[in-house]
Amino acid sequence: MNETEVERQIDQMVKFIKQEAEEKANEISVSAEEEFNIEKLQLLEAEKAKIRKDYERREGQIDVKKKIEYSKQLNESRLKVLQARENAVHELIHDAQQSLAGIANDTAKYKTLLTDLLLQAYAKLSEPTVIVKVREADQSLAKEAIEAAKSKFKDAFGKDAPSASLDTKNFLPPAGDGKEGEEENSCCGGVVVASGDGKIVCSNTIDERLRIAYAQNLPMIRGEFFGVEAPVREDMHL
Repeated sequence: MNETEVERQIDQMVKFIKQEAEEKANEISVSAEEEFNIEKLQLLEAEKAKIRKDYERREGQIDVKKKIEYSKQLNESRLKVLQARENAVHELIHDAQQSLAGIANDTAKYKTLLTDLLLQAYAKLSEPTVIVKVREADQSLAKEAIEAAKSKFKDAFGKDAPSASLDTKNFLPPAGDGKEGEEENSCCGGVVVASGDGKIVCSNTIDERLRIAYAQNLPMIRGEFFGVEAPVREDMHL
């Protein structure tokens, strides 16, 4: 083999090695690019998932805040409605009390009322002796009512009425002047009758009768005012 053939073979071997190296390099480059793309896609999907999760978390927080705010506003509205209803009913009671305060202006009717209230208190207490308390302005009329109640009690129950004495030292509060909030410190009239030893007390004032009527008819009052159906009480009478 001469020198020319040797060089030719060497050139062929060099070309083959270069070709093999280039092909290998291309394979490595393609593989590296594929791995890079896969890694990039995985990172991208991971970031997307993270963003979605964060968005869902924030959306959930906003939804919770909205529900809390809605519940708060709903409760505030309900409280306002309840307060408005309470004010309306209170105003009704106040107006009724002012109207009842005028009963004492008609002496004859008021005497009859005092007599009936005494009669009821006597029957409820069933005591041999009683003490009657009235407003200071009602003392004179109360004395007449006590006498009238004696005969009326005997006619109604077939026995003598209890021995009644009028308390001339301690009086019920006087009538109010129509101002809001004074109901607890005023009295429209009526009587408070106690047993002789003072241990049993029957409050039969006009104000107490109004409170009883209010308590017994509250469902009906609410129905009339606010459209809530309620059974009518029929068990209240003098």
